[in-house]
Amino acid sequence: MEVGRRKLVKAIVYTEYGPPEVLQLKEAEKPAPEDNEVLVKVHSASVNYSDWAFVRGKPFLVRLMPGGPLKPKTTILGADIAGRVEAVGKNAQQFQPDDEVFGDLAACGWGGFAEYVSAPEDALALKPVGMTFEEAAAAPQAAVVALQGLRDKGQLEPGQKVLINGASGGIGTFAVQIAKSLGADVTGVCSTRKMEMVRSIGADQVIDYTQEDFTKNEQRYDLILDIVANRSISDYMRALSPQGNYVAVAFYPASLFLGPLISMIGRKKMGSLVAKPNVKDLVIIKELLEACKVVPVIDKRYPLSEVAEAVRYYGEGHAPGKLVITVDQNNE
Repeated sequence: MEVGRRKLVKAIVYTEYGPPEVLQLKEAEKPAPEDNEVLVKVHSASVNYSDWAFVRGKPFLVRLMPGGPLKPKTTILGADIAGRVEAVGKNAQQFQPDDEVFGDLAACGWGGFAEYVSAPEDALALKPVGMTFEEAAAAPQAAVVALQGLRDKGQLEPGQKVLINGASGGIGTFAVQIAKSLGADVTGVCSTRKMEMVRSIGADQVIDYTQEDFTKNEQRYDLILDIVANRSISDYMRALSPQGNYVAVAFYPASLFLGPLISMIGRKKMGSLVAKPNVKDLVIIKELLEACKVVPVIDKRYPLSEVAEAVRYYGEGHAPGKLVITVDQNNE
């Protein structure tokens, strides 16, 4: 749509913190790429924890990130995108119009819940060959977080025993598969109805948390990657091997503040991951996807107009895998 000389596009906009209903389908001005940016026609996006947190403004810490203390400064959320390059800035050299790309925009302004977004070219990579836009959009943030938690913060080595607490969610399903690709023995923790899915993506053992508390059995783990943070520090420490490593991906104040002290005074380590979106790791994920070592698990698909419903469903915490937003339904 064009009003005067302004071209308008559809976008999901919010101007206040609150329940998912504050996300409204509106018209916004079509972005224009800066010199080092590319303009992407978004075909698909996906929902992450960050969207759920920033919509509500909770925990309060998120208001110091893309938001403000009283109202959000970034009014269009959506970090994960997959789409087609429509135009390039004068200094952009990595992509050409019609290139199919994907990426995580969390570090460069968000804006994925819209028909078009401008993004720095170093936030994007070519879309994995043979994948749909929906599949590609499911991967960037969750897969890179899983990779960095296992490889960097967790220092996972082949043959080690790793437990993924929250193995059936977006990050968890990628973590199970990436850990297997790194040569680990993987135990996934999830609910009863998701056990078969977690087995199907490669977990060596699966624990039903409704029937068994993994912190109270006899098994000890070299690494616990924690995506739900629903146990005490003493519980986690008990479940670690003598030189084990605990990594919180979820917001877990105990790990954030006490982790460094615990790591200093004993052989076990405890810490929180601060993920850093970067194209180098995105390319690693692209290669894993192309090699079929990692396969996105998609629970539901929503049109752009139903982003609020997708975020609401995400917040219930029951989605197995990822929730995808199909922005351009003619290109899937």
